[in-house]
Amino acid sequence: MTDLLFAATEMVSLLAADAATDVPGVSGSLTLGIAGAGAGIGVGLVGMGAAQSVGRNPGAFGKILTIGIIGMALAEAIAIYALIMAFGKY
Repeated sequence: MTDLLFAATEMVSLLAADAATDVPGVSGSLTLGIAGAGAGIGVGLVGMGAAQSVGRNPGAFGKILTIGIIGMALAEAIAIYALIMAFGKY
């Protein structure tokens, strides 16, 4: 499910970048806002899944924590890519 969320977030970010270039006066703020919201949703879903997993199997806390941190870092990477797209030339 998280792979689907990452793909959807990236696709929305690219669509927002195209829409922002068509509207005069709107720079990369639309791109950054949509990608930031998508990244926030992604981090929330990863955290929710990790909390539920630890609740079901407390013995696997270490492995779940590692996977959760990696998942959150990947979700935040989408927001960083949007920041680069918002302020840079693509």
